[in-house]
Amino acid sequence: MAGRGEAKARTRRFEEAAVEALLADYKPLPGVHDELVDAEGRPRAHWTPLLAALAEMGAEEVQRRFSAADRHLYRSGVFYRVYDDPNGGERPWPISHLPLVIDATEWQALERGLIQRAQLMESVLSDVYGAGHLLRSGALPAAAVAGSPDFLRPMVGVDPHGGSFLKIYAADIGRGPDGHWWVISDRTQSPSGAGYALENRIAIARAMPDLARSLNVRRLAGYFQALRAGLTRLDRSGEGRVGLLTPGPLNETYFEHAYLARYLGFVLLEGDDLTVRDNVVYVRTVAGLKRVDVLLRRLDADYADPLELNPGSRLGVPGLMQAVRAGGVALANALGSGVVEAPAMMGFLPKLGMPVLGEAPILPNVATWWCGQAAERERVLDGLDDLVIAPAFRRTLPGLLDEGAVIGADLDPARRAAVETAIRTRGVDIVGQEAVRMSTMPVWREGRLEPHPFILRIFVAATESGWTVMPGGFARVSESLDPRAVSMQGGGRSADVWVLDAAPVEQTTLLPAAGHVEIKRQTGPLPSRAADNFFWLGRYVERAECTLRLLRTLAGRLSSTADGGGGSVPKLLDLLQYWGAAPDDVTRVRPVRHVLAALSRRDLPGALPNLIEAARHTASVIRDRLSPDAWRTLADLALMMDEPVPATSAEPDAYERTDRALRALAAFSGLASENMNRLAGWHFLDLGRRIERAIATCRFASTLVGETPSASALDVLLELCDSQITYRSRYVMVESRAPVLDLVLLDPVNPRSLAFQIEAIVAHIAALPGHVGDEPPPPEERLAARLSASMKAFSAAEFDDARLWQVESELMELSNDVAERYFIQNQPVETPWELLA
Repeated sequence: MAGRGEAKARTRRFEEAAVEALLADYKPLPGVHDELVDAEGRPRAHWTPLLAALAEMGAEEVQRRFSAADRHLYRSGVFYRVYDDPNGGERPWPISHLPLVIDATEWQALERGLIQRAQLMESVLSDVYGAGHLLRSGALPAAAVAGSPDFLRPMVGVDPHGGSFLKIYAADIGRGPDGHWWVISDRTQSPSGAGYALENRIAIARAMPDLARSLNVRRLAGYFQALRAGLTRLDRSGEGRVGLLTPGPLNETYFEHAYLARYLGFVLLEGDDLTVRDNVVYVRTVAGLKRVDVLLRRLDADYADPLELNPGSRLGVPGLMQAVRAGGVALANALGSGVVEAPAMMGFLPKLGMPVLGEAPILPNVATWWCGQAAERERVLDGLDDLVIAPAFRRTLPGLLDEGAVIGADLDPARRAAVETAIRTRGVDIVGQEAVRMSTMPVWREGRLEPHPFILRIFVAATESGWTVMPGGFARVSESLDPRAVSMQGGGRSADVWVLDAAPVEQTTLLPAAGHVEIKRQTGPLPSRAADNFFWLGRYVERAECTLRLLRTLAGRLSSTADGGGGSVPKLLDLLQYWGAAPDDVTRVRPVRHVLAALSRRDLPGALPNLIEAARHTASVIRDRLSPDAWRTLADLALMMDEPVPATSAEPDAYERTDRALRALAAFSGLASENMNRLAGWHFLDLGRRIERAIATCRFASTLVGETPSASALDVLLELCDSQITYRSRYVMVESRAPVLDLVLLDPVNPRSLAFQIEAIVAHIAALPGHVGDEPPPPEERLAARLSASMKAFSAAEFDDARLWQVESELMELSNDVAERYFIQNQPVETPWELLA
């Protein structure tokens, strides 16, 4: 017994020494509360197990595990978008690997305060859009409400479906120097970040799974269960269909929208996917209109309906406001909810606790003075040097606070005078707020710990039984020591939040228990917009591949044939110029310049940079339906197109560039198609590819093969159609017109032949939804059957330019028929090959 006691004591002393070494260089800022250590520099009790585990691992092992978390996020395709970024804006999600640790007792107090504040927000919204007692009594000045662009007059008197305005509330909180938590800002419009909090948790839990379990870290899945149940119960159609309404792939948090939709089992929708009929909202799908009763809104309210709200919006749904008024759809959060998240409201919320809820606020917010009131205006002017000056209703105030909040003491004389004038003349648009120095938390930097300021965002969901708080959230950690720089757009990082429990945590998950999983082979309806983009992604990718094959063939001929390719080079140049991939302003004396122009110039509509960019943009709209590897391959290909072309490049350089790009494109095609289930999305993707390949094959054959084609031209046709090896294995002879055309056009087992493409088109069209056996076949099915029959009815010798042109025209007509039947009004702008018709 004594021996075991001595061993435990030695172990404890070793851990204490290791923790002490870990904290040796950790120096919190003077006068700032630090989460990790107290004022004497001693580690706080609830952090000690984490520190001991890190010390036991050692710096190298810790770094290895954190690198594994980075790899998980990269493989999962987690990103965020930085606006006004010249490099395209997409960046890997920046994670600060050390979690913020909060003990159970402190968390209980935070829970009570956040639930109380959520209820206060809901009550204020109900009164502002309903009875109006607060406005009539003067507890809320009318200008502080009606002056907000988030106050929506059409919502006055509307009783939201489900009985509440807020289904989700989030608060940004920080701890001041005295150690107390303060609400920094409220999020009621469309709170973001819950999906990123979940990804942070998954990444860190994979890096340190045993540690998360041993510390009894509370799981996040219960919150998402409550959120999903709260929204699903609002569905009156009985189909359980809930949509997540997103502004689209250019939004900074689009990944989160797509990720949450998958995790919660919702349908990711854009405004163009929806239509309102008789005050009911429907999703346009390839199988017809499908009703949707609930929308989790990630679109700002004023963009939601161009008919009644912002007429310039191209993101919303015409008629949505009327559907809300009629109770035909439930929105989370309700339109107009953003009015209470304005900084101006923070000057009044502390005083509303007693009259509205009958109790004082548990969580105070940052002291705020709205300059629309005389006394508050003078208070701000007198204390300008000690206050933060911020827009009262939005993040910026054009012409004055273009970058958002500023500290009065940082203003130069000229700008200070402008701010003071604005406070006196347009005070309703400005607030003054107490400058609070945020507390710091540890980050892992080059093998050691450093303190950095942070802000914590926590989420609250409305459920049938009350409010549920996410036991965690995500902390935005500043890269610098300036607490004003805590922003993902400004280069900050995000940390997981570990809420500790005294007892072992139940292993809650949204995934069904093993043995009780309902078998499914469908993933829900495919919106017409998504089908449209699948179709055009297939066409753009195939068009780029055909162009690359053409360029590689041309570069190869120029490298190896002194006489200009035996007459085939001029025809290849004709093809490039015909569909806009090569310029007319470059002499044909050096044809390699045409290849380089097609690889690099963006002023040519059919050049590779434009085709790849079109494919990348189309794929971005359906990114949630592609594998991360497929998306990254396409993004890498787009970067490849941006590589500068040296002025001294010759034929071998051009060949190498085209060959490298072709391999990358082949990798994307394989990843995108082979990893997809054979459902409607895959059918549209491959249908687009087959139509594009068939059109290209017709164009290649009609340009290169006349009545008496040269052996060189026939060999080029075989190379473009990737059929040289097959031809050589069948025919021990030089190229001859009839065998070459039979292989390229009519051979049903050659995956590159025209006949093979048409049979694949017939199969895809038959598999698309909406085909009823006892009704006349639709136009695209009749046209595909006619094409199939014609390919079987003719021999290779009967194919000439007129026949090929007819087939090409019918393929274009078939593409239009598919678009008209399934894609409604989502067709892209016509591109060069379509203009050939």
